Amino acid sequence: MTGTPGTGRRPDGAAFIIAALLIGLGAVLFWDAMRLPQDGGYAGVGPASMPRIVGGGLIVLGIVTAITGYRDGPRRVPPQRLGAVGWVLGGLVLQLLLLKPQGFSIAAALLCACTAAAFGKRNLALTLPLGLVFALAIYALFDGVLKLNLPAGWLETAIFGG
Repeated sequence: MTGTPGTGRRPDGAAFIIAALLIGLGAVLFWDAMRLPQDGGYAGVGPASMPRIVGGGLIVLGIVTAITGYRDGPRRVPPQRLGAVGWVLGGLVLQLLLLKPQGFSIAAALLCACTAAAFGKRNLALTLPLGLVFALAIYALFDGVLKLNLPAGWLETAIFGG
């Protein structure tokens, strides 16, 4: 018997492939978490907690994807916008190239502006400063509050000190 009963539609094969990949990745995370110690102390949270949560989430997403693929059948896929993909990839390349010499904030601001351009907002006079504000806020959070060092450039050194 093929398809959803009573509709004559076939299940979405791509959804089943994606579901299998999600469930497989979740199972690998669970298996890997079994090898980690679970010494959570008084809080009960240890190194194996997060891989278990993420693995469980991936397994649940895989099951929901399989159910949706069976119930809804294949969908019409909209055409890909290669220009938008090019903007995002270009932003990622810029970030990789500028992260070390210019620092996190400038590289992340350029990535933000390129991503906004991919979504149709090509006003660099707006998106670049907005991305810079967000990037500086993220840098302040990671460096000042969490004490995790992101690559600092001249801008971060000027604002937050050396």
